[in-house]
Amino acid sequence: MDKILLVTSENGVVIFSKTTCCLSYAVNILLNELRADPVVYEIDQDPEGREIEKALLRMGCKIPTVPAVFINGKLVGSTNEVMSLHLSGSLTPMLKPYQSQVYHNS
Repeated sequence: MDKILLVTSENGVVIFSKTTCCLSYAVNILLNELRADPVVYEIDQDPEGREIEKALLRMGCKIPTVPAVFINGKLVGSTNEVMSLHLSGSLTPMLKPYQSQVYHNS
């Protein structure tokens, strides 16, 4: 749990993921398209990955525990919650403080 709190307190947008999870990949792509530049923490690459997964469950993540998305240190949820927020128009305002400013010349 300490590792989760540390990573989420130091970064605005964090996805706890597994390298083999296609839903984690899809959420990562969405957040990148929204210019949020999330930190992706691959729990299957961490020797303490099982403990992290158990801690995510205790924090309220559902099974499967990934992707687990945190914004501003708060658990937003998994794919369903992130997509619901996006479709309702609520996700972009949550991400606004963390969006990179990219300007395109037309």
